[in-house]
Amino acid sequence: MEPLIRPFRPADTEAVVALWEACGLVRPWNDPRRDIARKATVQPELFLVATTPTAAGTEALVAAGMAGFDGHRGWVNYLAVRPDLQGGGLGRTMMAEFERLLGAMGCPKVNLQVRAGNEQVIAFYESLGYAPDHAVSLGKRLIADDEA
Repeated sequence: MEPLIRPFRPADTEAVVALWEACGLVRPWNDPRRDIARKATVQPELFLVATTPTAAGTEALVAAGMAGFDGHRGWVNYLAVRPDLQGGGLGRTMMAEFERLLGAMGCPKVNLQVRAGNEQVIAFYESLGYAPDHAVSLGKRLIADDEA
């Protein structure tokens, strides 16, 4: 059965964190539960998960990601597909849904960041038509997760 893409629900939190950990997206300086709580306050309709039914009649969370639109650019963050399902088209489906939602909001361009050296993920996004912008990404933490 095809996965169902739907908005994130608070009950999905631990499954999303486990997925992000399994995919190597979690870093010590970013508390994923705080990132989830923050996203729940800003454009929560752009926090999507994909689930499949289990034999027990429950849902198994198999993909998740966050998007946002600031009026100038759209962004996709934390896109993850369960490792054993990667390469099967689910990441492509999730990105198509983000692009559809952002486009419906009037978003003219979508940006995303991939950690340097993650060639497999860079190749995935390039296969979807994304290309390096030849821009340097800078960041400044305003709230340290260990202080919040």
